[in-house]
Amino acid sequence: MHSVTPTLPPHVMEAIQHLIEELAPTHNRRLAEELITSAAAMIADEPATLDLKIAASAVYEMRDAYAMFAPYRGRRKATIFGSARTKHDDPLYLQARRVANHLAEHGWMVITGAGPGIMQAAMEGAGREMSIGVSIRLPFEQGANPIIAGDTKYVSMKYFFTRKLMLIKESSAFVCLPGGFGTLDEMFELLTLTQTGKGVPVPIVFLDTPGDPYWERVSELIDTQLVARGLVAEADTNLYLITDNCETAAAEIGRFYANYDSLRYVGDLLVLRMHQSPSDEQLEQLNERFGYLCTTGVISRTGPLPIEVKEGDTVSRARVAFTFAKHGFGDLRRMINMINSFVD
Repeated sequence: MHSVTPTLPPHVMEAIQHLIEELAPTHNRRLAEELITSAAAMIADEPATLDLKIAASAVYEMRDAYAMFAPYRGRRKATIFGSARTKHDDPLYLQARRVANHLAEHGWMVITGAGPGIMQAAMEGAGREMSIGVSIRLPFEQGANPIIAGDTKYVSMKYFFTRKLMLIKESSAFVCLPGGFGTLDEMFELLTLTQTGKGVPVPIVFLDTPGDPYWERVSELIDTQLVARGLVAEADTNLYLITDNCETAAAEIGRFYANYDSLRYVGDLLVLRMHQSPSDEQLEQLNERFGYLCTTGVISRTGPLPIEVKEGDTVSRARVAFTFAKHGFGDLRRMINMINSFVD
C-alpha cells in the first residue's frame, strides 16, 4: 500500500475514473485505479527520459509475461537455475536433464531462462510441452534455445529484474545447479526473499553432481562467514537442501507439498493451509516444538477465515493459525516439514 496518494488535478482524476469505467475491470478495480493513477502521476512529474523508459518497459514486459503465464496458473511449476556456459558433455548438463525429467514425469512444468547450457538441458529433460522459457536479451546470446524457440510458452525480456520476478513469482519450487554471477545472483535473491518473508516458503534444492562439491563450497561460505558472523541466522540454512542426487532433489520438492498447501496472512494471523488437519496429539507437538514462533497465544486449528471465504481462497483445505512475528522463516520451514510428516 502506498504511503502517499498521488495528487493530480481534478480533471485528470475525472479522466482516470472515466477510463476505469471504459475498461470495466471485472475485479480488483481499486488496484487498477491505483496503477493508472500512479502512471499518470509519474508522467506529470516529468521524469528523466531514461526513468520513464525503464518504467514503461517494465510494465510492458510484466504484461507480456503475465499473459504468457495465465493459461498455466493452476499448474505446479519449478524453476531451474544454472549456467548458460555448461557444455553438452559436462556431467552437469546430464544432471539438469535428469532432474527436469523427474519433475515433468510427476506433473511439474519446468521454467528456465530459455538460454543454452543448463537451461537447454532442463528443457530437453522436461520436453517442450512441459517447458516454459523466460529469456534475457543479451548482445552475446542468440535468443531462445531450440527446445522452446517459437513456442507460445516463451517470453523475452530486456531487464534482469523483470525476468527474475517472473522466474521466481510463478514457481512453487526451485533447483539451482552450478553457475556464475547470474546464477548466484538468482540463488541469493531467492534466499533473501524466502528469509525475509517477501516470498512464500518453497522447496529450494542446490544440486551438484557426484564428486563436484560446488554447492558444498557455497554452503561453507555461508556457514563460516555469514552464520559465524551473525549476518544470517543458523536456522536460515534450513531454507535449502544440498544434494548430488536427482531423485533426492525431486523427492524434496514433492515432500514439501505432501500435506502443506499454502499460507496467507490475515491481519496478525498467519494461516497455514494443508490437506489433512493435525490430530490433537499432532497439534500439541507443533506447539511444543514451534510455540515460540507465536507472539501471543498458541498454534490452533481454524476454519476458513471470513476474507478467505469471501474471496474463495482455498476454502476446502484444513488450517492452523497463529500470530507470527514475521521473522524466523527458517524455523517456519522446519514447522512445515513437521506438518508434512503427519501424513504417510
